[in-house]
Amino acid sequence: MPLEAGLLEILACPACHAPLREEQSPKTPELVCTGAGCGLAYPVRDGIPVLLVDEARRPA
Repeated sequence: MPLEAGLLEILACPACHAPLREEQSPKTPELVCTGAGCGLAYPVRDGIPVLLVDEARRPA
C-alpha cells in the first residue's frame, strides 16, 4: 500500500536529513534515502514507516 504523497514529501532520513523515496523490496516496502553518501533503507510495516537508524538496512 503506497504512502500518501503529502506524507512522503515531509519525511526525511533521520541520519542525513535527505528526502526519501518509496521502493518495493521482495519482502516489504521500504523508504530509501536519496542522499549520496547515505542510502539507508527504512522498512514500512503495516503502512507505518519505521524511521529508526537501528532498523534501517544498509545499502548493498
